[in-house]
Amino acid sequence: MLSKVQLRLQFLVLLWGFTGLFGKLVTISALPMVWYRMSIAALAIFIYIKWKKQSVTVSKKHLFQLLGIGVIVGLHWFTFYQSIKVSNVAIALSTLSLGALFTSIIEPIIFRRKVVLSEIILATIVSACVIWIFQASPEYKLGIIYGAICSFLSALFSVLNSTFKDEVKPASITFYEMIGGFIMINLLMIGFQPDTFTEVINVGWSNFIWLVLLGVFFTAFAQIEFVNLYQYFTPYTILLNVNLEPIYGIILASLVFGESEKMEPVFYIATGIMILSIIANGIIKNRQRKVLD
Repeated sequence: MLSKVQLRLQFLVLLWGFTGLFGKLVTISALPMVWYRMSIAALAIFIYIKWKKQSVTVSKKHLFQLLGIGVIVGLHWFTFYQSIKVSNVAIALSTLSLGALFTSIIEPIIFRRKVVLSEIILATIVSACVIWIFQASPEYKLGIIYGAICSFLSALFSVLNSTFKDEVKPASITFYEMIGGFIMINLLMIGFQPDTFTEVINVGWSNFIWLVLLGVFFTAFAQIEFVNLYQYFTPYTILLNVNLEPIYGIILASLVFGESEKMEPVFYIATGIMILSIIANGIIKNRQRKVLD
């Protein structure tokens, strides 16, 4: 039987699985959607910080670093929801598995370490599976491209965040990243899609309620809970559980949206192979770490 903290972890992963559904539930386009998500999350996290009587002060160096990473987070969410808008939830979630591939490339560059053989094998398997999905579902080509970009950005900001996780409080990290992303989204809207400000103003009550839920519960709360769980689990355990997000999300999308989320058998086989490969890679790494210890 699962303990309370294990149930909390599974609940958190389930929450992340839900975030893809908002891409269809919210009818405004991707940019204004991220505009609301980041602004609402920033406000919610600021209230939490003040409630906990924590300081939001960071050094100038960290401030600019966090704002910069926030730009990457904002672009990650934009490409994620854009992938859903032009294809479906299943495609966007399946391409998240590419994160392991991109992390295996980015980590050795940033941390100047050697590439591990198991990571090369994993990268080959994941790449082959994505090409397989790409060929089997040509009508979702644009969605797969957006999803791949989204996955790369996710891997990039995750690795960058880990470089100063011991220097800044987690809530402050997330707060300034939301601010940085919010500024970037505004600049994108002004420069490329000024008409989307009309969607921000005329969002509608139904959309607004979904966006408040997304920003407060599925973003601010989820991020704070994610950080809290690190005191109970190793990063390895959390990583293995996070790999269940696409499974939860695809099942939920099928239940909620029905036929529009139905894919060819090839899609489910390829996605399953990717997820199993990532989990197997994690198990191998954990055993290697134990041997070294």
